[in-house]
Amino acid sequence: MLNAVLPPSARELILSGTALAHMITLNPDGSPQVSTVWAGLDGDTIITGHFGRYRKITNLLRDSRIALSFAGGTPLPNGMHPNLVVHGTAEVTEGGAPELVSRLGKVYVSPDFDYQLPPGPPPGYVIRTTIRRIGGVGPWMDA
Repeated sequence: MLNAVLPPSARELILSGTALAHMITLNPDGSPQVSTVWAGLDGDTIITGHFGRYRKITNLLRDSRIALSFAGGTPLPNGMHPNLVVHGTAEVTEGGAPELVSRLGKVYVSPDFDYQLPPGPPPGYVIRTTIRRIGGVGPWMDA
């Protein structure tokens, strides 16, 4: 399966700090599990940080299929709110969550925001999503 390249307009939405990501993973019975997360980019890979071995982590360790939905805040001329839907494959690695969450807090909250980590925070997990295809409503569909 080929990887999709994010058009500049999609990158801009993800990096804006105004579009929370809705992460969808699959429970063992095939039903969806949804979490709202902060997301960033490392090249064309979407990255998210998580402190615990939450359901989304155990789901992805079993089945790496993932989808993320980003909703833009400003309506398009047709009245629809832009939304970017990303389908991909996730890789879960241990460690790096405190650093990544602290970095994303400066994007989503404010540049001078300091995420209050507990003493000796757990290393957590980083999810790296390789993008397979994109969809939604917005200028990324014209690219």
